[in-house]
Amino acid sequence: MQLTWLGHACVLLTGSKKVLIDPFIEGGSVIGTQPDIVAVTHGHDDHLGETLELSKKTIAITEIAKYLVLKGIPAEGMNIGGTIFVDGVAFTMTPAIHSTWIEEGGIPITGGTAAGFVIQMDGAKIYHAGDTALFSDMKLIGNLYHPDVALLPIGGRYTMGPAEAMIAANFIGAKTVIPIHYNTWDKIRADPMQFKTAIEKTTDIRVSVLRPGESIIIEDGKVT
Repeated sequence: MQLTWLGHACVLLTGSKKVLIDPFIEGGSVIGTQPDIVAVTHGHDDHLGETLELSKKTIAITEIAKYLVLKGIPAEGMNIGGTIFVDGVAFTMTPAIHSTWIEEGGIPITGGTAAGFVIQMDGAKIYHAGDTALFSDMKLIGNLYHPDVALLPIGGRYTMGPAEAMIAANFIGAKTVIPIHYNTWDKIRADPMQFKTAIEKTTDIRVSVLRPGESIIIEDGKVT
């Protein structure tokens, strides 16, 4: 499987299917990625992004899925703790501590609760934490699902920052961590290299700091 960070919290998984998570890029577009499946962690504009424009099969929490169906999107609703299989790809919805809503015409609409995903495809297990604070049950995510790669926000202010993400990385236990949701705007400014250095000096976890559009390959649970 190939994992590509497109920027902010947007990640493309390319294997037997193309799965696009949180389809938003600041100042750009993800339409050209042509995913088979879209996964949305929560309803904020910088995560729901271009879901409507893509008009692809979309996995989201029940409230967002119902909203998307009303808009003509073939959405599959689920809830935290559940697992569904879509076209051979497994999506497990995990908790996230964060707010969520869908804003339409300046009016907020309920978006259920924020979430993360453990996505399993082609023998690889990817944990996308979504927007979240640190919480101790991240240990359960590691113990239950044993992700190979963890995508963790480090931008602070609206999510956990680097210090909390270091603890999260240890709780989850993935061999590779990729920082996301930072430096898109000044309010979420963070130094991913300091994060990388601190983790790699104190643990066996490796941190892959990707530039937007850069990829890694996961084979047999290992990152190359």
